[in-house]
Amino acid sequence: MKDFVDGAAFNNEQGNRARKLFAAVVLAALDDAISDDKKYGNGPDQIARWARSRDGREVLSCAGIDPNERVVNGLMEFVSKGVRTSVALSREESERRHAAAAAAQAEAA
Repeated sequence: MKDFVDGAAFNNEQGNRARKLFAAVVLAALDDAISDDKKYGNGPDQIARWARSRDGREVLSCAGIDPNERVVNGLMEFVSKGVRTSVALSREESERRHAAAAAAQAEAA
């Protein structure tokens, strides 16, 4: 019984590592699309084309993301904002967004 539990825990951990690896590929694709958007102005189209492709859908699925049209629209919106993923995922950016949202909410009230 102990071997089964150890094996299941190991398999779960391997699955989590694989999911994180594919999530990193998605983040890299977003960064590439953002740089294309800055250079050529076609970043949202590039990420949409990638996300709708067979490879893109496979990578999104392996990352634990359901590859539907809502996700594609979200990726396109993210790329159109032009904020690199490393900056968007940083604590400072998160705090700045929360402060801006709180200020907007206080202004509306």
